[in-house]
Amino acid sequence: MSLRMFKPLSRSPILRSFLLNKRVFLYSTKELGKPSPIEKENTKFLLRNGPGLEHFLRESAVSNKVADEVISSTSYLNEECFESGNRKVYLDVYGCQMNVNDAEVVWSILKGNGYRRTKALNDADIVLVVTCAIREGAESKVWNKLTYLKGMKNIRGKVKGKAPMKIGVLGCMAERLKEKLLEKEEAVDLIAGPDSYKDLPRLLALTENNQKAVNVQLSFEETYADVTPVRLNQDSVTAFVSIMRGCDNMCTYCIVPFTRGRERSRPIQSILNEVRHLSDEGVKEITLLGQNVNSYRYKAEDDKHNEPEITRMSEGFRTVYKPKKGGIRFAELLDKVSAINPEMRVRFTSPHPKDFPDEVLRVVRERLNVCNNLHLPAQSGSSSVLERMGRGYTREAYLQLIDHVREVIPGVSLSSDFICGFCGETDEEFAETLTLMDEVEYNTLFIFPYSMREKTRAFHRLKDDVPQETKIKRLMLLQHKYRLIAEKLNKAKIGQMQLVLVEGESKRSKSDLAGRNDGGIKVIFPAEEIPVTPNSRQLSAIEKGNYVAVQIHEASCQVLKGKALYHTSLQEFNEKMSSMRRCLNC
Repeated sequence: MSLRMFKPLSRSPILRSFLLNKRVFLYSTKELGKPSPIEKENTKFLLRNGPGLEHFLRESAVSNKVADEVISSTSYLNEECFESGNRKVYLDVYGCQMNVNDAEVVWSILKGNGYRRTKALNDADIVLVVTCAIREGAESKVWNKLTYLKGMKNIRGKVKGKAPMKIGVLGCMAERLKEKLLEKEEAVDLIAGPDSYKDLPRLLALTENNQKAVNVQLSFEETYADVTPVRLNQDSVTAFVSIMRGCDNMCTYCIVPFTRGRERSRPIQSILNEVRHLSDEGVKEITLLGQNVNSYRYKAEDDKHNEPEITRMSEGFRTVYKPKKGGIRFAELLDKVSAINPEMRVRFTSPHPKDFPDEVLRVVRERLNVCNNLHLPAQSGSSSVLERMGRGYTREAYLQLIDHVREVIPGVSLSSDFICGFCGETDEEFAETLTLMDEVEYNTLFIFPYSMREKTRAFHRLKDDVPQETKIKRLMLLQHKYRLIAEKLNKAKIGQMQLVLVEGESKRSKSDLAGRNDGGIKVIFPAEEIPVTPNSRQLSAIEKGNYVAVQIHEASCQVLKGKALYHTSLQEFNEKMSSMRRCLNC
């Protein structure tokens, strides 16, 4: 059946509200010319099988679960139309690790519907751009790429015998801009928000009829727990595992609650099953992902954890929402994940400092395969700026947490995020960020100039009054200070033994290998045969996925360099180092 483009229904206030809020495009049956008998029958079919009244009552008391079932069960096309036709998909991913994981979810869904993946852009029938909206710079890259893809699409359209290229925009930018993408980029055929990936086969089927397909409906429940991601890089020894989606913190600068929705945690058994699957595949390091990963709280209907236990936060921290009760918390999840394979490293990102109660810190300290590498986003070193950011803590509370973390986990490696040039930031407030960096001494840092995002509280309540040249100047000052601190910390490791998980060849030389230590710092060393154990004469080549003990002899602000001494295991190396430390303390 051929579907025709119709004008959007928008006269009724109820329909208009539904269209604006849910962005599900419906079409009237008013056509420009006299319809043929076949078209009349098609129109009758659409009216019988199209959206009903329940679609326009989505904002009523009907539960979100029922609403999701309604929209998934109603379709203009039968399931046979969802088949891929053997089309090739190219995935172009921008932004954070969450977007990488989203792309793997997308590919799992499309692969299950018969689509083929291509790594060659020129060979693609469908190009799906997984986008980030957290900063203006990230969006600018996407706009530039869409302009390039538009040119490719036009050229492709002139080639006889080739199906037209389809372009889709997925993720946070799609959720933020919605129909503006269609207005600005006519070449875009499909827009899908972060909670709409299961609908991609239907949306792609619609584009085959030269329609614009859009679904940017946010969900209170979608976690893709029933989708096993298919890794884009099957050769990698590391993998990402999403454990939750959305964020409830409502920091004034952040667009995430508006593009990813409210917090909801994935069922714990689904997470554990995926981790076991990755372990069986030979993955040696996983990173648990979430917009606020350590606020994980899964509350099953028949779970004993439904007892009203209140969320415990770091001392001196507060939230904009009431304390949450019941459910399995992050500390228990982290403990269970780490127990699956003691030889598989576990990391997690991105956390919020408020969600580091002692239970979490103890698991990090006691489980040898949970990396002693914590990300503690500060964003600013000024209490007044933190107040305007809505972060829920002061400089003093943050520093108190840092001291406590280092007391519980000696030798912990710390990383952080900072925003420079936030609304109203004075020279004096910026100077407080510099002094905070001196006091904490981070091993790794991510620094960004502030860019105002629509829909955020800062957009409605504050003024972006720091000149761009000032933001860039402050960015460079922060980067310079960070490089000095990082170089100092890395050079302190010269002469030390580091456990390194080998990730593959060094990018600069095939004669060198590269991996990361427990703190997440890159380590480079020659690719040569080494003893299979510390005291063995038997030599063995170093391969991707091996753990090796590396003696550090050189360091910069970004990397460590050394010589691999012998093969080892995670447990053996850490127990050996612990024994040596105990002997030194005797």
